[in-house]
Amino acid sequence: MDANLVTAGAHGSGEQARPLVGLPAAELAARVRRGQTTAVEVVRAHLAHIAAVEARVGAFRVVRAEVALAEAAEVDARPDRARLPLAGVPVAVKDNVAVTGETVTDGTAVPGPPATADHPVVARLRAAGAVVVGITRVPELCVFAATDGPGTVSRNPWDTALSPAGSSGGSAAAVASGGVPLAHGNDGMGSLRLPAAACGLVTLKPGRGVVPAGLGADSWSGMAENGVLATTATDVALGHAVLADLPGGAAVEPPDDDTTALTVAVSTRSPLPGARLDAEGRAAVEAVAARLRELGHTVVRRDPPVPPGAALAVVARWFAGAADDAADRGLAPHDLQPRTRVHARWGRWARRAGLVRPAAAERFRATMTTWFAGSAAGADPGVDVLLTPVTTGPPLAARPWHERGWLANVSANARWAPWTSAWNLAALPALVLPAGRRASGTPLAVQLVGPPGAETRLLWLAAELERQEPWRRHAPVFDPVAAR
Repeated sequence: MDANLVTAGAHGSGEQARPLVGLPAAELAARVRRGQTTAVEVVRAHLAHIAAVEARVGAFRVVRAEVALAEAAEVDARPDRARLPLAGVPVAVKDNVAVTGETVTDGTAVPGPPATADHPVVARLRAAGAVVVGITRVPELCVFAATDGPGTVSRNPWDTALSPAGSSGGSAAAVASGGVPLAHGNDGMGSLRLPAAACGLVTLKPGRGVVPAGLGADSWSGMAENGVLATTATDVALGHAVLADLPGGAAVEPPDDDTTALTVAVSTRSPLPGARLDAEGRAAVEAVAARLRELGHTVVRRDPPVPPGAALAVVARWFAGAADDAADRGLAPHDLQPRTRVHARWGRWARRAGLVRPAAAERFRATMTTWFAGSAAGADPGVDVLLTPVTTGPPLAARPWHERGWLANVSANARWAPWTSAWNLAALPALVLPAGRRASGTPLAVQLVGPPGAETRLLWLAAELERQEPWRRHAPVFDPVAAR
């Protein structure tokens, strides 16, 4: 790759050109704050890299080249630039939230009008100094676990024969290929965590009420949350702090007291009958459990009390979310792909049948909160964090899944990703981080789940694991660092 695509001159000095693409968001922002480079230089370098790799990845629906450079110049001119946590950081935004001046398609063939205001999470990113360089691709109505549509198939930078997953697949592909160091996404049944697992990234699905949601008609009956994807735990903490409007940021260092030694429950039991974890995934969970023991944490074998009815409650919300979002956008059945049309039809039936029951979700949340806390009498000591797998095996193939039937899509999704959706139903925070690589070279991942309010705990535990055994941050073929 041409070095000019991944480097830019040091601002205001005769220093040798410094690489910009491939750096973590935290380091890029620090350079811009210190005046070592400019937001315009950072954005220009990333736009050049996107131009070089996008044809092989298909991460973006829109690349905002001219507008992004103009917005970067505005960041450089801001009098508070030295205090901006994301000063000059290029970010990508998933195509289901509003970005001023851009249309939202939600993966459909019927785009809405250009947005007249930013979604609150986009507004917070901009206020922190980030520059939106593009809008990333999603499957129609963000329903499925592969990202594709008519005329386009997004691809996994680690292996372009595989999908980057979904529904935040375009955002994950953009980060894993080096196009941006930080990308927005959201998660209603794993739509942040599955792409992170597929593409070797870190992400955090926050718990309920921590980050503004406002996704579709009712945020999939309260299951969907906004978050970020990045290559390091520090960058996810930085992005989460911005989205959650945390004045002091989100810590990646444990508190200096006795709470640093955690009790971690390990469970590989699938919440869905018949789903089986493959050998490489099981080995990854065991390896992370061993590392946690080495770090001084107590590791126990304990399955969470996920009731049999949780799967039905999740599926009802999954179906209903498609129906609600289609109605919210004014889409008729003929506007939708055949697979989505069937999904929405089931969703309307689920609503009429009264299968979306808020009380069931609240009971499950209360059960899980008690499980984490333990009994007051001490008979059940409780746990601080739950460690689980994320998927049963490698990502789905990169193919036009929208051309296949509804049943083929739903069954492929369910078999591949049984460990994420329960935590959307319970509205608990859940984090995914890399855990090595398969023999094929594609990433392995694990999931950390915590009780309400445990976002910071999950972030510093992920950072602790990263410090002990750092992971490769970008897919080898697309790695800007390796290209230097």
